[in-house]
Amino acid sequence: MEIPISSDQKAPSFPLKPRITIALLNYLINLCYKNHDNMRRGLWNFLSKPLLTSSNPKPVNGVMTYDVTIDPSRDLWFRVYVPTATTASLPVIIYFHGGGFVVCSPHTKLYDDFCQRLAAGVQAIVVSVNYRLAPEHKYPAQHIDGFDVLKFIDGKKQILPENADLARCFIAGDSAGGNIAHHVAKTVCESYLVQVKVRGLVAIHPFFGGEERTESDKRITTSPTIVPLERLDQFWKSWLPAGEECSRDHKAVNVTGPEAADLSTLNFPPTIVFVGELDILQDWQRRYYNWLKNAGIKADLVEYPNSIHCFFLFNEFPKSHQLITDIRQFVHEQENK
Repeated sequence: MEIPISSDQKAPSFPLKPRITIALLNYLINLCYKNHDNMRRGLWNFLSKPLLTSSNPKPVNGVMTYDVTIDPSRDLWFRVYVPTATTASLPVIIYFHGGGFVVCSPHTKLYDDFCQRLAAGVQAIVVSVNYRLAPEHKYPAQHIDGFDVLKFIDGKKQILPENADLARCFIAGDSAGGNIAHHVAKTVCESYLVQVKVRGLVAIHPFFGGEERTESDKRITTSPTIVPLERLDQFWKSWLPAGEECSRDHKAVNVTGPEAADLSTLNFPPTIVFVGELDILQDWQRRYYNWLKNAGIKADLVEYPNSIHCFFLFNEFPKSHQLITDIRQFVHEQENK
């Protein structure tokens, strides 16, 4: 498969397996996702079955997994990843997967594999959340589900291993999950939890946007991706409620825009923002970082050259291992403060 790139970009090292996986995902999405109000969910669930994996109580690469159901009526559940090489107290990472609010889940194999590597690499207990999907469930369903998971864990610590330290909790997510992670972190600041103490936010190329077309929207048109500009627009339309007031400048989308919250009044957690050089969303992500800094929030920006959206899901990319190393360093830095 030819992967053209624009003349001002280097050609990324793009191994065969990620090429095939991205091509397959693009095919399935195009087949099942006809327009912003028409996701053929039954067909998607049937065709994507080979891409799913179950929890496993037997350790794989030093990590065992199990699933916990919160509310079957809205299919709200999470998968827990537990490093088995230690009984020492471990931090807890609440993780929200990407997928444009429309596709994927914790048992999507790409995310299951990543969360296993994250738990082992950081030496943390990872809680990967299954939230409701659009267009069947629009904003703010996903943000509500995310915070409900924290409330559930806060009231039922025993559902996590004994060595889970909820006073060392981190909220994390990529793409649409990065959007959810930000809004859940904000809700935590405005709420009261007894045991859960959020020490940091990990935003992996978070999914923010706006009505404006940024420079990266216009420039990155040919690098390999599963999120071309037209699909981004479609995802936003699927997620936001109908109505003129719900443009891409909605406060849930353009968090730095006309309806931006005043984070300077909140005890918002230290945040690390990861950006890929070949990610079409990069300008919005840098704005997010600068917005945090201007609000007085401790924020770090890590940029990876030659990296596409969702690069970290493929361990064939060296930067996917670097991402976990950088997350581990961030977690340990916040734990020691």
